[in-house]
Amino acid sequence: MDHGTHRTDTAHDHTGHHGSHTSGASWATAAKATLHCLTGCAVGEILGMVIGTALLWGNAQTMALAIALAFVFGYSFTLFAVRRTGLDFRSAVKVALAADTVSIAVMELVDNGIIALVPGAMDAHLSDGLFWSALLGGFAVAFLVTTPVNKWMIGRGKGHAVVHAYH
Repeated sequence: MDHGTHRTDTAHDHTGHHGSHTSGASWATAAKATLHCLTGCAVGEILGMVIGTALLWGNAQTMALAIALAFVFGYSFTLFAVRRTGLDFRSAVKVALAADTVSIAVMELVDNGIIALVPGAMDAHLSDGLFWSALLGGFAVAFLVTTPVNKWMIGRGKGHAVVHAYH
């Protein structure tokens, strides 16, 4: 099956679910896709921060691990969801990459940028409120920035719209 054609056709078949294609995807659909992405990113990023901090790694190494794990968990949430529909592993990986790469990248850029810019946040310990407030605040801002990106992409049959072909 040509998944590129199927993806486009499916996006058009789901106009009631996504909103009219003349106006793009609905904000609710975009917010749901962003929340899905944020969940995977948050799990990976928090785990990376905890591991890096526990191992007494420097800021750069800890942030690199957190970002890498955010991508791993972000992709894995989609990968497991589409695998449950019967899609083979290779095709599921392609769907996850197509669905989540831009969303995760924007989210990670924003939330890690905020953490890096908050004075003292990168040097705060896991027991410090500053660490958690910067991290959670970064997630909140990343959600607000990434939702319009996902809305634009879904409205064009890209990003998370690819996953809806397998619902």
